[in-house]
Amino acid sequence: MVASVKRTVRIKTKQRILPDVPPVENFPVRQWSIEIVLLNDKNKEIPASIFEKVIYHLHPTFVNPNRTVSDSPFKIEEQGWGGFPLDISVFFLDKAGERKIPHDLNFLQEEYEVDHVIQVPINKPNLVRELEKSGGIEDTGKRKAADSTVDVGEPKAKKTKSSSNSTIKGNVDLEKLALGLTKLTEDDLIGVVQMITDNNIPEMNVTNNVDDGEFIIDLYSLPDELLKSLSDYVKKHSDS
Repeated sequence: MVASVKRTVRIKTKQRILPDVPPVENFPVRQWSIEIVLLNDKNKEIPASIFEKVIYHLHPTFVNPNRTVSDSPFKIEEQGWGGFPLDISVFFLDKAGERKIPHDLNFLQEEYEVDHVIQVPINKPNLVRELEKSGGIEDTGKRKAADSTVDVGEPKAKKTKSSSNSTIKGNVDLEKLALGLTKLTEDDLIGVVQMITDNNIPEMNVTNNVDDGEFIIDLYSLPDELLKSLSDYVKKHSDS
């Protein structure tokens, strides 16, 4: 079991019209910027030092649309005449995985902020050290199954600790599902990874840590229909 804690990431956007630049298709050209900070346990902004780098996946019409920024506050600045939705990939320290955060770049306000709650793994020492700057870290032994992430990395899944209180979501017992995942073979685990990947949505907390051979799933973040499919799959392929 790879335990995790919740942290709030704040995406800050600013934009202004460039009066000396000719409009494009009757739309004014704007200078815009996006930067990323973290909120601590007192809801105050602090540097997002838990991240090693950030990649902004801009609209494909931009030159070099995938922009990598490695220094806090991970600020990107550009010019354009239209807004667009984009994904922001944040990479944790110690190669502890990646989270993809959706963001809507729009020009309705000169400045706006959007907060996103993400799950941060606490199995890497440097990452934990930086996490402590933003608040306490819960003892992994006291975490409930609903708040835990299950590692189904290759070649085998690590065993999860059982709990006396089963956690039900969408008529699926998450504790039993987590235990069943640990009993699958390597080939069957590949099927699980494929199911998660094919049905991934922004609300799901899933980390594909290729370097460490880990595929980490926060079961509680999965939609009910996908949980039911996973449960049926585990029952069919489990040795027990």
